[in-house]
Amino acid sequence: MKILSVECSASPVSCAILENGRVKGRYYLNMNMTHSQTLMPMLDSLMKLTGDTAENIDLFAVSAGPGSFTGVRIGISAIKGLAFCDDKPCAAASPLEAMAYNFLANDCLVIGCMDARCNQVYNGVFKVENGAVERICEDRALTVPELIEELKNTCCDLPRILAGDGAHIVYEAALKAELENITLAPENLRFQDAVGIANVAEVMYNKAGCVKAEELLPIYLRLPQAERELRAKKMGENK
Repeated sequence: MKILSVECSASPVSCAILENGRVKGRYYLNMNMTHSQTLMPMLDSLMKLTGDTAENIDLFAVSAGPGSFTGVRIGISAIKGLAFCDDKPCAAASPLEAMAYNFLANDCLVIGCMDARCNQVYNGVFKVENGAVERICEDRALTVPELIEELKNTCCDLPRILAGDGAHIVYEAALKAELENITLAPENLRFQDAVGIANVAEVMYNKAGCVKAEELLPIYLRLPQAERELRAKKMGENK
């Protein structure tokens, strides 16, 4: 199976092609540029260099959220455009779950944390054991204190690793709370990328969890900031 995947739910942007589990090609950038500037040139270059086209891709995968509202929409739009003409299956993968695939060589508990602003994180917890990933909880939005309190009250014999662009925020809070058995993932493994998205997508495909291109939708765990502010304004006017 040949999978083309895209990940742009946070500051880094990446795309990859996996063929029968082997990484055939991968691009990754973490620069101060918008994904609308970087993603399509990266995809074009990747496919030219690997000799692939949309027609010979078996499965298209995208990081569908949670994460940056704009980034998620850019990724979904790109994958929809590539998959639609040939009616290829698509996988709407979780970037939090993709992080866990960076640690397949370890037996550990991966605590995915994406910065949701206002001292909140998007969070998912995954057990990695014997090269397999098991989801422990659904993706959710929590305040950092809520997550710290949960970690305080949860016993785990496995090493606990914080990953994601919000991991350092949680790690600082964990140090203040004197939590034990918890570490910050190294920079080269900390962030989700398109290879992890492809790995999640393959599992989804085998479980018949894929959709048509026109059915791809963002996965939002909370309303966009503009809509939250509008609602708050209306509530203030109605008081």
